[in-house]
Amino acid sequence: MLLYTSCGVGEACKEGPIGNPLVQLVVCAGFDFPHNSPNLETLKRIWRNFTTRLHPANDDDNSETANFPRPTPLTMSTSKVKTGQLWNKSKDDLIKQLGELKSELGQLRIQKITSSGSKLNKIHDLRKSIARVLTVVNLKQRQQLRLFYKNKKYLPLDLRPKQTRAIRRRLSPEEKSKTLEKTKKRATHFPRRKYGVKVR
Repeated sequence: MLLYTSCGVGEACKEGPIGNPLVQLVVCAGFDFPHNSPNLETLKRIWRNFTTRLHPANDDDNSETANFPRPTPLTMSTSKVKTGQLWNKSKDDLIKQLGELKSELGQLRIQKITSSGSKLNKIHDLRKSIARVLTVVNLKQRQQLRLFYKNKKYLPLDLRPKQTRAIRRRLSPEEKSKTLEKTKKRATHFPRRKYGVKVR
């Protein structure tokens, strides 16, 4: 014979072996059982009465799954920003939109702390939208800098090709061909001697 004990809502049941997850849900919801093992139909009836107060089931659905609480669907946020729409905007518009998104994100974070955690999906969308706006701002700024430094002798380090440390320090063909004046005079006055073998 199994003994079931009741406990507060949200607390774990510490006494009695509970093998059925439905039994665990009903017991943890705060219902008292007699000292005999209830059958599955009794558990379903108790759970049905408990869940209809929280989630009224549809009249159309007569399946057994209607007796159990359904997870609350996450609502999709309307604050998604598409990258294709950002390229035609000016820098001022992008900065303004970025400020609006950041302020909205701050408000949602405050609401998440004060209320339930149902704002997680919208916070995720806002963070990704902020990242998209920042990416477009950065790429447009780099594009303008490349045009500005196009014919200059030196480029900023972040605009130069990455490559590797050894390749970046390697001499160019023009630098390799350069020689000192002293070396040129030595090669002129003391050229390499050429020897020939005379065959009789």
